[in-house]
Amino acid sequence: MRYRVLGKTGLKISEIGLGAEWLERHNEAEIKEVVSCCESYGVNILDCWMSEPNVRSNIGKAIRGKREKWIIQGHFGSTWQNGQYVRTRNLEKVKEAFQDLLVRLQTDYIDLGMIHNVDEEAEYRRIMDGEFLAYVKEQKEKGVIHHIGISTHNPKIAKLAALSGEIEMVLFSVNPAFDMLPASEDMNRYFESDSYEKTLQGIDPERAELYQICEQRGIGINVMKGYAGGRLFNEKISPFGVALTPIQCIHYALTRPGVASVLVGYDTAEHVREAVAYEEATEEEKDYASVLATAPHHAYSGQCTYCGHCAPCPAEIDIAMVNKLYDLATMQEEVPATVKAHYEGLSANAKDCIGCKGCETRCPFRVPIVARMKKAKELFSRV
Repeated sequence: MRYRVLGKTGLKISEIGLGAEWLERHNEAEIKEVVSCCESYGVNILDCWMSEPNVRSNIGKAIRGKREKWIIQGHFGSTWQNGQYVRTRNLEKVKEAFQDLLVRLQTDYIDLGMIHNVDEEAEYRRIMDGEFLAYVKEQKEKGVIHHIGISTHNPKIAKLAALSGEIEMVLFSVNPAFDMLPASEDMNRYFESDSYEKTLQGIDPERAELYQICEQRGIGINVMKGYAGGRLFNEKISPFGVALTPIQCIHYALTRPGVASVLVGYDTAEHVREAVAYEEATEEEKDYASVLATAPHHAYSGQCTYCGHCAPCPAEIDIAMVNKLYDLATMQEEVPATVKAHYEGLSANAKDCIGCKGCETRCPFRVPIVARMKKAKELFSRV
């Protein structure tokens, strides 16, 4: 298992994580089997947003005596009322549900305290300007949570959070299908087929900007919905008209700027093994780019997705990294010093490009790489 640092939190988390949602439909023994399988492969981050009491208790039993091995994301605002899940901002209910989470997980702290499921801007403003955020910050001051995060499916909200100075990391939905769609306050739009009929234009600029802002500002991203609810595994319902594998979906998410971990939902230990197989997968097995580039509904022409197909470069330039740093740099009026330092620290960069265009013959998305290298050279030589 490989590990990544989650932004400025400093937490080292496994790049494959455990999104515990599907455990809600399993008994104690089955949950323990999944959790133990995750532990055996080095998975160390767990997201528990569910409010249903039994699943919380069963997860707590599964990690009992091993709490220090896990980095836990726990949510403020996910409650259990009258036998069902209710997302609420009622502070009395929020406090009661969060205390229940601590008790049932058998812990006195949560590593990542998540403001739960905020997709509307008006609601985001109320949370950030009111008693809700004040309560969350109070829990951090007391050491009950160590870091403040937010979960959202809306890139506009995620961007506001990343720029707020209050939020340290984001739980966000990332996959090649959702990335094509513009921001929406209705997450159901991301699952509806007609949403994609007129939007196969490549990565939505707002999403691309979000990833770059998060990487630039040290706001770590943990990924939910990495499989798009499983629709990407079926060519009949995939918006691209082709099927991807779990490994390809995970690789896509992990190549987005700012992403630290993909939190995968597991029903069984076998599902865990299918995901962690990514750690030993070949480049061919990870290759989402060739599949998307040859799909009946092709969407990414001309856009660099940092897939790495351009390699190897005879000048030994890490072309994908130069492209990523160039994209980060062009977001700002002035090139950030950290981006410049990273660029200059490369053993070879855009100034070393010999213009052979061998990379362009290998790029599945027909990116004008040599032209981009010239632009990167000009940009970084000015600062």
